[in-house]
Amino acid sequence: KVRFVEVLCKEHARSPIAFVGDGINDAPVIKLADIGIAMGAVGSDAAIEAADIVLMNDNPMNIVEGMMIARKTLSIVKQNIVFAIGIKLLMLLLGALGVVNMWAAVFADVGVTILAILNALRSIRVSNVLKQ
Repeated sequence: KVRFVEVLCKEHARSPIAFVGDGINDAPVIKLADIGIAMGAVGSDAAIEAADIVLMNDNPMNIVEGMMIARKTLSIVKQNIVFAIGIKLLMLLLGALGVVNMWAAVFADVGVTILAILNALRSIRVSNVLKQ
């Protein structure tokens, strides 16, 4: 298994390689892969220790669910970054032109923080992500 994953890593250097295993013999391969996934319910301690991701049951469909949740979370993070930087640049420009004062910039900063937190709370609703 180790040799096979080594060959895959060399042949597909630009693509991440994931390996799913549960036994003690899988620990070296899990460690070698870019993304090591261990089945936690019956997995060995060595495999769990070597893994990047541990599934707490033996359902491989949880990998797909995890990827969907990760994509949705990354989308929310990007939204928050673009929104925060956009408002800060707008306040910087308006402040430099003398249109707004420091207090407006402070309130805008606090407002952006609160809105970003509220937007991030959407990631808590995992069931909506899995239904789509």
